Amino acid sequence: MLNVGLTGGIGAGKSEAVRLLAERGARVVDSDRIAREVVEPGTPGLAAVVAEFGTGVLAPDGSLDRARLGAVVFADEERRRALNAIVHPLVAERAAALRDAAPADAIVVHDVPLLAENGLQDRYDAVVVVDASDATRLARLTGRRGMAEADARARMAAQADRETRLGIADFVLDNDGTVDELAEQVAVLWDRLTALAGGRS
Repeated sequence: MLNVGLTGGIGAGKSEAVRLLAERGARVVDSDRIAREVVEPGTPGLAAVVAEFGTGVLAPDGSLDRARLGAVVFADEERRRALNAIVHPLVAERAAALRDAAPADAIVVHDVPLLAENGLQDRYDAVVVVDASDATRLARLTGRRGMAEADARARMAAQADRETRLGIADFVLDNDGTVDELAEQVAVLWDRLTALAGGRS
């Protein structure tokens, strides 16, 4: 099994890269999706979040109001650390279970948005960084996602800078271009990951 950590700044196109890798046979462990699952209604994770942040972060139906919680944690580093201390161990436990359920010869791609921020690179056999310029990322966030520019800049600023991410990369996907250009790079990357996996067996 080859465990690959994949990351990239918000708006870099990480999700598209993961989709392309999945099409080629990668087993994907999506940390964002897991992070949502571990705070669904009725979970210990949601109970812990409410204990820390209060019932004001709940929607009327009892689910987590992610936008309201996001507004709190993205504006306050200490509150963000408090949230991470609750959610990250739960995500890590579930991700490990999904990894362990994959076949022995699988290439498992762990989609981890905050891989660089949390110094997780040593957990993986290889790290892939999806990279795009700050200008490209901002344009995507304000254009395709309809995010206000101030919000987009705040989200970008809350993450590691490009240099930090690139500093932990074994492989880089340059995603300032088109989806077709990204797909060509993913094809090359997949061949390299397959060779790396073969060398480990």
